[in-house]
Amino acid sequence: MIRLRNLALTLGGAAAALTLTMGTAQAAPGDTSTSCSSSLTPSGYVDVQWWNSAGCGSGFTPNTKKIMQLTGYPVGTVVNACASTWPPAGWTIVSTFYSSGCQYSAVPSLEKNSWQLKRVS
Repeated sequence: MIRLRNLALTLGGAAAALTLTMGTAQAAPGDTSTSCSSSLTPSGYVDVQWWNSAGCGSGFTPNTKKIMQLTGYPVGTVVNACASTWPPAGWTIVSTFYSSGCQYSAVPSLEKNSWQLKRVS
């Protein structure tokens, strides 16, 4: 019984250490994650896609977004992003265009809703 208890404590400690290590890892340039539209896009990220998901509520308004980490890209890198958040510091808007994946409004339109961004500093 004592061995079983010691094993459980050892495994529990290892799992806690693994969880702590995994929770503090930094995202690499280009890494993406998904969040509900009610969450602000973190600094250094841009929105790259929008859609409607039951996991983030109901209705007809796009309520889920994919965000991409831009911090760490070298100067000269060009990426496409939705125009639903401002570009991070060091990035400039090169051009604007329409993308069906960036419809972040309940009222769809064919207006330009995306940017091509370039890392300048």
